Amino acid sequence: STSIIPTTMKCAITSVAAALLLSGTSAFTVPQPTSISRSSACSPTTATTTAPSRLSPLFMGRAAAVRAATKGKTDAKKAKVNAFYGKKIIMAVKQGGSADVSANRQLGELIKQAKQNNVPVDNINRAIKRANEKDAGDFAESTFEAYGFGGASLIINVLSDNPNRSTADVKLAVGKNGGKIAESGSVLFMYDLKGKIEIPSEADEEELLMAAIDHDVDDMELVEGDEDGTSIVYTDPKEVGAMFEAVKSIGLEEGTKMSLVHVTKAAVEVTEEDFEKNMAIIDALEAYDDVDSIEHNMSN
Repeated sequence: STSIIPTTMKCAITSVAAALLLSGTSAFTVPQPTSISRSSACSPTTATTTAPSRLSPLFMGRAAAVRAATKGKTDAKKAKVNAFYGKKIIMAVKQGGSADVSANRQLGELIKQAKQNNVPVDNINRAIKRANEKDAGDFAESTFEAYGFGGASLIINVLSDNPNRSTADVKLAVGKNGGKIAESGSVLFMYDLKGKIEIPSEADEEELLMAAIDHDVDDMELVEGDEDGTSIVYTDPKEVGAMFEAVKSIGLEEGTKMSLVHVTKAAVEVTEEDFEKNMAIIDALEAYDDVDSIEHNMSN
């Protein structure tokens, strides 16, 4: 026998089917509220799907991944800073022959810098204790120079208790990623050594200038930081301590860091492709514990 479906029911079924198609509903999706308007018994159907009230799991997953990657980089940077000052403190104790800051001025200055760079006190004490142990390594600083892609150059700062190992690691990381180790001095002459103070907030230039003058600082340059709402002050290496005190005097001590860095005299802008290649070299170098910092001349 043949069943007969009324015309009005056919239209209703067709309308619902159209709405489901437009809303993208399937066995693998959660239906969203849909409104259907119909002007006559079997007129063209209009379906309107309301926007989802929540972000999709895929979007939230990507956001979580980005946050995790950012945190990972921040944690790695902190670990590098802590390790750097740990090794420097061991060097200072061994070279100065004393763990007493009153008798070892270099050690006192390093501990002060470590605290300014948020190195935990426990880490500092462990490094001092480690320096007095018989099997503590003899750390030495060294600098490597290299060429990247698109006119980029790199300065690689190393602090290691095994020079042979660190030399092999640096050469491998640079060469394996298409870079080239440069002759000593062929890159460094294109950079100036400067004191660097990183401030986690925007600094008022006029106020900072007056504070610098009060602390007998002759050379000061204020620029925007790498992140929004931050500032960087460059100064003469000999005046970086005084400049830090000037920053403290205007209430910007919390979270502020101080260091010595090489700043390029002529920045270069490389293509996006070359930038990615250069960053591959830098990432490979930063994976080694002996590599403390890498400076480059890329503007992008």
